[in-house]
This record gives sequence, C-alpha cells and structure tokens, in this order.
Amino acid sequence: MSLKLFFEAIIKFVLGVLIVALLLFLPANTINYWNGWLFMGLLFIPMFIVGIIMMIKDPNLLKNRLNVKEKESEQKEVVVLSGLMFLVGFIIAGLNYKYNWIVLPNIIIIISSVIFILSYILYAEVLRENAFLARTVEVQKNQKVIDTGLYGIVRHPMYTATIFLFLSMPLILGSIISFIIFLIYPFIIAKRIKNEEEVLEKELKGYLEYKNKVKYKIIPFIW
Repeated sequence: MSLKLFFEAIIKFVLGVLIVALLLFLPANTINYWNGWLFMGLLFIPMFIVGIIMMIKDPNLLKNRLNVKEKESEQKEVVVLSGLMFLVGFIIAGLNYKYNWIVLPNIIIIISSVIFILSYILYAEVLRENAFLARTVEVQKNQKVIDTGLYGIVRHPMYTATIFLFLSMPLILGSIISFIIFLIYPFIIAKRIKNEEEVLEKELKGYLEYKNKVKYKIIPFIW
C-alpha cells in the first residue's frame, strides 16, 4: 500500500461525504433531516470499512475502484447520466423533506434500509470474488474470466447489487418522487452493459464462451 493511494482514497471519501451532505441538507434547509443522516450512515460507514479492507488486503483492487476515467465514449455518457440522476434525485429528496410533499411511512424506510444493507453485502461479495473489478470498462493485464460463485449465476452481479442499492436510496430518504427519478438507472445500466460486453467479447479471452454458458446478465430467468 502506497501513501499516494491512501491519501487518494481518503480525499475521495471525504469529498463524497461532503458532496452528498450538501446535496441533501441544503435543499432540506436543515440538518435535522433524519432520513439524510440514516442514509449517509448506511452508505458511508460500510464504504469506509470496505475501503480499509481493500487497502490492507488488495490495494490493486482499491486502485481500480478509485479510477473513474472512462475510455469508451458510450461509458462517458453513462457516467454523465448517472451523475445527473444522483444530483436531481438527492436535491428533490431534500426539497421533499423541506416542503413535506409526500411522506412515506416508516415501514417503507425500514424495509428499504434492510434491502440497502443486504445489497451492500452482495456488493462486497462481488468485490471479494473478482479482483479485476474496475469502475471503468477496460480489460486489465492478465485479466481472466470469473465464472464461479455469483458469476456462475449472472454475468454482472455487481450491477445486480447496484440496482437494489440505488433504488432503495430514495426510499430511505423518504422521497417517492426521487424514486421515480432513480427508475432511470436500470436503463442506464442496460446501456453500460451493451457496450461493456462488446469490449469484453473483443478483448477478454474466453468471454464469449462464458456469455454462452451464463445466459442471464443481472437477474436469473428475467434479464
């Protein structure tokens, strides 16, 4: 582990906390937005723990996860669309709290929190299974096809986890309007997967055979 990687990880983590806090609490016009605090705890505490584990056990994986510079033009569009989704969704959630537009019952917030935690566990398991899992679409040196564990069930278990993670976020924040905005995410992921699989088929040895073996992309028997 290098000091450069350590400071890069810490800086990006702190910036992430500050940006999310600003996007939630400024529109809410109060720091007493308890849904916002709940969401930030559920998001950033596991993120910090997973980051520490990667920093100690697999710095290379952490380095891959910190790199967000896409080479594929289609993936750059995906990053922009995802960023806009989060930006608008979080701001609307804060405004929803401020103006009391639609109040969700606590049971929905609790169930959504449980789904979020379970999805994060799934996310962590995918990271454990695939040391080549980067944030960007590219084939790394010595990369090989992973076809065991969750990858033996669906080809993109990371996206399975993120769909449940992201769709539970606006409900934890108490905003059904934000949830409607976040429903764009599966379509964004579909666009990402299409381009990603084109790259993997061309550049990753054995991926076409793997694709023929594991039929489903994200959800068994459905997609």
